[in-house]
Amino acid sequence: MQQEAQLSNEDRPAGRFRNTAYVVNRSSPHFDAAHAAGLMAVHGRSTIGRGIAWGTGPLDSRSQVIDFVRCSYLGLDNHPFVVAGAMEAIQAHNSLHWSCARTRLNFDLIAELETALSELFCARVLAFSTVMLANFGAMPLLASGQLTGGIKPVVVFDRIAHISLAYHKPVIADETRVETIAHNDIEALEHLCREHPVVAYVCDGVYSMGGGTAPVKELRRLQERYGLFLYIDDAHGISLFGRNGEGFARSQFPKVLGQRTIIAASLAKGFGASGGMLMLGTGEHEALLRRYSIPYAFSVGPNLAAVGAALGSCRIHRSEELGERQKRLAQRIEVFDRYVSTVEQGNSLPIRMIFVGSEAKAIAIARELLDAGFYTSVTFFPTVAQGMAGIRVCITADHEVTDIERLCHCILERVSDATGKQTAASVSPSM
Repeated sequence: MQQEAQLSNEDRPAGRFRNTAYVVNRSSPHFDAAHAAGLMAVHGRSTIGRGIAWGTGPLDSRSQVIDFVRCSYLGLDNHPFVVAGAMEAIQAHNSLHWSCARTRLNFDLIAELETALSELFCARVLAFSTVMLANFGAMPLLASGQLTGGIKPVVVFDRIAHISLAYHKPVIADETRVETIAHNDIEALEHLCREHPVVAYVCDGVYSMGGGTAPVKELRRLQERYGLFLYIDDAHGISLFGRNGEGFARSQFPKVLGQRTIIAASLAKGFGASGGMLMLGTGEHEALLRRYSIPYAFSVGPNLAAVGAALGSCRIHRSEELGERQKRLAQRIEVFDRYVSTVEQGNSLPIRMIFVGSEAKAIAIARELLDAGFYTSVTFFPTVAQGMAGIRVCITADHEVTDIERLCHCILERVSDATGKQTAASVSPSM
């Protein structure tokens, strides 16, 4: 024990699912450089479309930049229905938040929102204040076997599953066996399904840092053949696909979701509001989560502004405007692909990764793009693998075509080989 106590944190062996000290020590210099370059922890105010009044202070003294960072892919975060919904909800209830467990007392508008979302997405929907908290509430129950007939499943993670999923591996491992397989490795997943009576697979629907999409058709085949339980986080796919904006994953399942699938999603990205949700297929699963999900049982429910904003977005999702915005987004993605070649080129996703390699060079390029009037995301370890830094561009339906074209020209001037060489295999594993 004395010898162990003398070891520094650097010398301690990494945990099975955490290596936080290593991540911090390796990435801190790049975070410092990005902050010093004015690329992180910045402030601003949205103006028109994707415009931002950059910085603080009087508005007339600020510079204007075009934002390619926000994930409001349909441009709904500025929509009058969404903004008005947030304001009206607070005014109607004369309150923002009740500090009370949802197992006891809820705002009536939360019931209205969950009903509206359930009707839109043909599922039993529970709303949470964030999608990470939604995952936090479901993961221990999944590991315990309560969602799989009392049999604890082997829980298998896609290697590049989002940190809001992978973060919960130690909690799951306290209940059951955890495995991690290569990205979209259907063969490895099927091997595990043959070996174990119950397997649950955890993945993204749309991967936000490269990696494309989950192979939902193949996953459904394994589900039908082996009873595979699917837990899919479609945070970046919601609203972009489907007649009612049900998302990339939900649109590929039958009308009844069933007892072997949960789809998590964000209400803060394509949906344009705030919060997260779980789409469930059975009343038993709904009752279990309403009683035993930790974030649900304590006072961290969505505040009224978030609920009202989401109800405003539901109005849009029930209208023809949703389809019009989906088409406009597709057109703008095509414009970007016309100029800049990436590994995502030709797919219908609004995320494009520009491979640079060197972290220092990526930071320098992102700063040059900002000086030209475009705010993009510089990405480096631990978001991507070491030495695989780059620029992430989020395209939205609200971007002007001319702004996309100007950004593309700026990228091509600064990245001589703008081919987006980064692939799913090179994305960093989660912390």
